[in-house]
Amino acid sequence: MKFLKILLGIIVVLAIIIIGGSFFLPKSYSVNRTITINAPDSVIYKNIADYNEFYKWNAWSKMDPQAKVTITGNIAQPGHLYQWNGEKSGNGQMKINTVEINKMVDMELKFIKPMESVADTRFDIEKETNGNKVTWTMSGESKGIINKWFCLFIDNMIGKDFEDGLKSLKEKSEKGS
Repeated sequence: MKFLKILLGIIVVLAIIIIGGSFFLPKSYSVNRTITINAPDSVIYKNIADYNEFYKWNAWSKMDPQAKVTITGNIAQPGHLYQWNGEKSGNGQMKINTVEINKMVDMELKFIKPMESVADTRFDIEKETNGNKVTWTMSGESKGIINKWFCLFIDNMIGKDFEDGLKSLKEKSEKGS
């Protein structure tokens, strides 16, 4: 009986820490990575804004090559849609919201399974003396207690995928394709 009281006390204290602590956590998150690519901005832009090309270099496609992928809409235009359904990558979609040709692609990223969430994903291409600097950013709101705690670790969880994806984008773009 004493053991159950102690166990119950521990559970109550943990619940208070988790729930109470969530009020002090950030309400939003942002993850970004940057790479310099020695290729024309038009090639880099095409590899990002055309989901038929995006699919070839992004880290998650490589992680789950058996995923069912559907690409629809006008290439590099608002509404261009990339949907996937895979065992490892889950179920989701990316849709282009706005573009600035050879400069920026802004997308809505929506995860449906295993966990529902929506994020803004953006690629910025800036000319530099030795090529083009490409910055990949994902940001969104942390809603709910579990998501707020989860977002504390999001940079560590997906930052490596961003780095791997940008390296693949660099290789693909520098080959001229």
